[in-house]
Amino acid sequence: MTDATPSQNSDTASQMLWGFWYPALRSGELRGGKLRRAMLLEVPLAIGRDAAGKPFALRDICPHRAFPLSFGRFDGSAVECAYHGWQFDAHTGQCRHIPSLTADSKLKCERIYAGSFPCEERDGYIWAFMENPDGRAPAGPIPPAPELPKFSASHKIARLTADLPCGVDQAIIGLMDPAHGPFVHQAWWWRSRHSIRDKAKKFEPIENGFRMSPHAPSSNSAPYKILKLLTGEPATTTIDFVLPNQRFEQIRAGKYWLSSRTTVTPVDRNLCRLDFVAAWNILPWIPIVPFIIRVLGPRFIRQDTEVIKKQMLGLKYQDRMMLIDDADRQARWYFELKSALLESRRTGEAMRHPMAELVTLRWRS
Repeated sequence: MTDATPSQNSDTASQMLWGFWYPALRSGELRGGKLRRAMLLEVPLAIGRDAAGKPFALRDICPHRAFPLSFGRFDGSAVECAYHGWQFDAHTGQCRHIPSLTADSKLKCERIYAGSFPCEERDGYIWAFMENPDGRAPAGPIPPAPELPKFSASHKIARLTADLPCGVDQAIIGLMDPAHGPFVHQAWWWRSRHSIRDKAKKFEPIENGFRMSPHAPSSNSAPYKILKLLTGEPATTTIDFVLPNQRFEQIRAGKYWLSSRTTVTPVDRNLCRLDFVAAWNILPWIPIVPFIIRVLGPRFIRQDTEVIKKQMLGLKYQDRMMLIDDADRQARWYFELKSALLESRRTGEAMRHPMAELVTLRWRS
C-alpha cells in the first residue's frame, strides 16, 4: 500500500447503501394522529403512529396521481390521500378504499399498494428499514433496529442533531478522521495544536466494520481528564464503526459508563443528517456530562459543519481527495468495506473483509 493514494471517486463509492435501518425522525416529532414527512436516501416518507402508538412509514407518494400522502388524513389505521380520497393501510400500504369506484367496477383496489417500510422505535428515534426505493417488502427476514448499548437500568440520556451539507461518504470519513481535532476543535475544554502528540491505536475487524480496541482515552482532551477526576477510576474507551453509518463509543471506568452512537444518514446526494445519542450513569446528580453534551457538543458539531461547508467549495473543483497512511486508513477501510459489501451482494458470495487481522495505526493528533 502506498503512502498516499487518492480516495475513491467511482459510482460505487458514492452509492447510498440499501438493506439497512436508518433513523428517520426523533420520536418526539410524532404527535397524535398527525403525519410527518421525512426524506431518507432520496425517498420521501410519510411517518405516523397508529391508534396503539406503533410507528409506520409509507412512501409519501400516492400510486394514483403521485400526490404526497403526508398531506392527507389519518384515522389511526388508514391514511387517506387528500386529492381523491384513496385510503391505504398504514403499515402494509395496501389500498383499502377508492371512493370513485362504482359497484360494478372490476378494479380490485386491494391489489394496489403504496410503498411501505418496516418501522421500529429505539432510543427516542423512529427507524425505517430501507430495502429499496419503492417500498417493496424485503425478500427475507430483517434484523432488529439498532439499539444503543446500555450497561445499567438507571441512566441518563441526551440527543443532538445537525444537518451536514455534503454527500454521505464525505460526512462519514469526516466522522472517523482522527487528525483534525487540534485544528478544527481548538478550545480550552478540548485541545489545541500545542497538545499534538504521537498516537498508536490497535484496530480489529468486526462484522460489517472495524473496532478501535479498548484503550486509555486521549490524555490531551479535557473532557476525559474531567471524567477521570470525577470517577477516580482508570478509564478505557472502545470505538466501533459499523456499516452503513454508525459510530459507537463506550467509555468505562469501574461501575461508571458512557455509551454513545453517532449516525450519518443520507437525506439526498448532497445533504446528510447527523444524529448523536448518549446514555450514561456517571455521577448523575452532577450535571457535568449533560453540560458537555448539551452545551459543548453543539459547538463541536457546528465547527465540523463549518469545515464541511468550506471543504465543499474546494470539492466543486477537485472531487478526488488524498488519503494517507496511517491517519486516513479508517477512511480507506470504509470505502473498502462498502465496495466489499456491494460485491458480495452482486455475486452472492460471502463478504471479504478488508482487514485480515489486528492492525496498529500510528499518527499525531
